[in-house]
Amino acid sequence: MTYEQISEAKAFIESKISQTPEIAIVLGSGLSPLATEIEDQIIIAYKDIPHFPVSTVKGHAGNLIFGRLNNKNVICMQGRFHFYEGYRMDEVTIAQRVFSLMGIKTLIVTNAAGGVNKNFSVGDIMLITDHINFMPNPLIGRNDERFGKRFPSMNEAYDKDLRNKAIATAKELNITLQQGVYAAGTGPSFETPAEYMMYRTLGVSAVGMSTVPEVIVAVHGGMKVLGLSVISNVFDENSNEEQTHKEVLENVDAATRKMVCLVKNIIAKI
Repeated sequence: MTYEQISEAKAFIESKISQTPEIAIVLGSGLSPLATEIEDQIIIAYKDIPHFPVSTVKGHAGNLIFGRLNNKNVICMQGRFHFYEGYRMDEVTIAQRVFSLMGIKTLIVTNAAGGVNKNFSVGDIMLITDHINFMPNPLIGRNDERFGKRFPSMNEAYDKDLRNKAIATAKELNITLQQGVYAAGTGPSFETPAEYMMYRTLGVSAVGMSTVPEVIVAVHGGMKVLGLSVISNVFDENSNEEQTHKEVLENVDAATRKMVCLVKNIIAKI
């Protein structure tokens, strides 16, 4: 995706909204209800935005929503793009490129993830402290300095100050907030027992099929990132039950109210 194409998408979005958003939010599988909390909404369908892909996965509505949330101007992705849908990495991360060029400095990413840590329970919310990437890096290829420098540091991909705000907010709301490392694989098949055991050996707490490419591009563009996962299932090596995407959405739905409350109150502190 060229700088000119990203700029065209940016110009289209800016022509539809009245003010520059302060915070961008990406809503993962089943987490679209958070978007209903946004006031004074302006809804832009992905299909109408130049060069934007469209979401093809159930639970991803496919809209960009601008408005006010806890007295902050926000822009919210109601659904994301996945590598497993057949999109190129520059298509998967086009929104983060646009947000960066718009001058947005904070990105909140959410997802549904499989629990690897034995101490996690279905419906827990995990604060992402770091990640391990098993997907193609979205920065591979010629680097355009207008997007960011060639070799961005990932030492603090998930901003420490934002993480501290999330921890404090969860405590105030009496919400249990797990913390851990998120690993991203391509999908769309769920992990094998051997892969889950590998992740556990590596110190991974949750695994999914998204988020990391978005975070890498956001950091490349100078944005600060906060990441939150809803634990949709927890791997049990002694169980033969198969996981389905329908069950993932059902389990996420049960935790959505907690996630909505947490994100709204974190935004008030940013």
